[in-house]
Amino acid sequence: MKTKIQSEANESEIEMAEWFISESAAYVDDRTHVLNHYDTFGILGRSGDIRSFKNDVQGIYNKDTRYVSRLELKVNGERPRLLSSTIKEENEVLSIDLASHLTEEENGVMIQREMIHIHRSQFVLNGLFHEKIDFVNHNIAEYQIEVSLEIDGDFKDIFEVRGMPRDNRGTVLGHKYPDDRHLEFSYVGLDDVVRKSAIEINRSYDSCEAKGKICFGLLLKPNVVESLEYSISFQEDGDTVQSMGFQDAWGLLASHLEKSNRYFPDIETSNEQFTHWINRSKVDLVSLMVDTPTGKYPYAGVPWYNTAFGRDGIITALETLWLAPDLSRDVLLFLAAHQAVELDESKDAEPGKIMHETRGGEMVALNEVPFKWYYGTIDATPLFIVLAGEYYARTEDIKTIKKIWPNILKALDWINVYGDLDGDGFVEYRHKAFNGLTNQGWKDSFDSIFHANGKLADPPIALCEVQAYVYCAKLHVSRLAGVLGEKQLAETCRQEAKVLKDNFNEKFWDKELECYVLALDGEKQPCRVKSSNAGQILFCGIADPGKAKKLVNTLLKPDMFCGWGIRTISSDELRYNPMSYHNGSVWPHDVALIADGMGKYGFQKEAAMLLNCLFEASLFSPLQRLPELFCGMDRRKGEGPTSYPVACSPQAWSVATVFLLLKSVLQIKINIQKKEVLFRKPMLPDTLKYVTIRNLNLDGQLVDLEISRHKNNMVGVNWNYSDSEWDLTIVK
Repeated sequence: MKTKIQSEANESEIEMAEWFISESAAYVDDRTHVLNHYDTFGILGRSGDIRSFKNDVQGIYNKDTRYVSRLELKVNGERPRLLSSTIKEENEVLSIDLASHLTEEENGVMIQREMIHIHRSQFVLNGLFHEKIDFVNHNIAEYQIEVSLEIDGDFKDIFEVRGMPRDNRGTVLGHKYPDDRHLEFSYVGLDDVVRKSAIEINRSYDSCEAKGKICFGLLLKPNVVESLEYSISFQEDGDTVQSMGFQDAWGLLASHLEKSNRYFPDIETSNEQFTHWINRSKVDLVSLMVDTPTGKYPYAGVPWYNTAFGRDGIITALETLWLAPDLSRDVLLFLAAHQAVELDESKDAEPGKIMHETRGGEMVALNEVPFKWYYGTIDATPLFIVLAGEYYARTEDIKTIKKIWPNILKALDWINVYGDLDGDGFVEYRHKAFNGLTNQGWKDSFDSIFHANGKLADPPIALCEVQAYVYCAKLHVSRLAGVLGEKQLAETCRQEAKVLKDNFNEKFWDKELECYVLALDGEKQPCRVKSSNAGQILFCGIADPGKAKKLVNTLLKPDMFCGWGIRTISSDELRYNPMSYHNGSVWPHDVALIADGMGKYGFQKEAAMLLNCLFEASLFSPLQRLPELFCGMDRRKGEGPTSYPVACSPQAWSVATVFLLLKSVLQIKINIQKKEVLFRKPMLPDTLKYVTIRNLNLDGQLVDLEISRHKNNMVGVNWNYSDSEWDLTIVK
């Protein structure tokens, strides 16, 4: 039975949740669409407009700044009637159909409703927004209309939009009209940077007004298309963005998407809805993949995290590694290039540490937020090593491993020197940056780590899943060191991993809960809370087999399993709130990591159940796109999961869950050295009779596989590969 939360004067309890996203910043519903490409994204209404309401987050953003906060199309002074709008299947264009309202001509002749069809096509290309508006008159007589566009921008920083108050702002400079085909408006920030939106139009406007309203007179002849095209470029301190027409820009965007698509094989299943989920997930992930000097990197998610995050990028790479190893290579190279090299408490940086996130924008430049290059994460560093080891196991790419080996060793040093704050063999965190994150695991809300009585845990805090990551990381260093001939290091890491596993299973396992505790606090007292964190340790193999079996059973009891997935904490806990960010919600990537761990321990049936739950959740999601998270209420018959109002969508590690979920039930392992494709006790859920994978990369050669479910749920695998050196092995 729940009792009142006990809370002493606890610094973490009473301090403001600095990076909380205000509920007023909610945007994901059936009235908005998202477009994104690299550092630019748009949140637009279904009609293609951006309307300025108080606390609304609609707009077009570039490099963490909202450049356009108002965009309205009117015909004869009225907003056209919405017929339909949709994001195209390749995720590149918002397509909108509108119709004119009833209108009277000067001579008294009435134009019937829906006689004028208006089609809007909108997309973003890094640093640019493009729109093409086509008008077609389906009347038998020609008709004169007035078209107006109202475009304005408030140049708010993304952190300001999501609810952070500011005492002062820069100066909005207003609109300028260089000629009858151009319009611009700009802002001088407190960082002395001039940010400007510059509009270029394919035809001359007839009139303009002070606040960004431009008007066009169009004579519409029967069944003749009249088009209006324009682009908006987003500029900082006078930098220039290449000007190009709608078709050229669309062609460049299509080329970018095609290049990213090559990272992934094609997957088809017996279930059309499941196949659509896979395809939607792939195009969403592709839309988040950004070109960097070291290759592709998946930005975390739109709108709040449209930037590079260390943890998110690594987990996204791990989810897709078996299918798209090149993405993992690129992620490793990017993170190695930005590894911390010095001690800097202002950004929680220490030598060898892997970054948490990077940001742009005015508030970052003024140090109002610490995230320009921020390293306040406890888990990205061991996960970096885990990804490196898993990548080598999948590819045997020793060239890349040698290139980042110094970075791996520095990450290992960070674990041993800076990660273990008190020398007890466990890795802990305590934030040092004045305005840094209080909690530095993947659940980084200020109130996410607590005791059974509700009291927040005092630092330094040792999270259960972080110890599992460290265990896995040391095993991978041991194996890689062996390959590179560093025998002493290999043996040292192997022994350290063994000791860590023994100590972990002794200190973190709770017999009464039949679960690993959430964390150990600064006094080494256990936070006796049932959480999904405990489920993630299965992914790393640190759990003793007997304890793993009990843990799986615990995770699937009604207090943890809501019918759509596994809650972040049990509904029996005092701080449980199904509508919270980390204390009772369901995160698809979290469920996928747990499912893969279950599969590794032989619980494929349970993993398949989790796969089915998230598949069914996707059927209730707009575009069949799994969001960052959803609320953790119990599943209700005939209803979908309850939306979390400020969840990112698309978000990289959420849309990539389907790939890891498939791996969790297929238990596929590709061994380049042995030239073997191994399936260990594969199974398919009831929703799938077969899965076909085309163009799977096996050491540079493309292979097709078909996995089929036969009688008695037995699974067979066929492939088209004829190389006699390769073996296909199925362990039943």
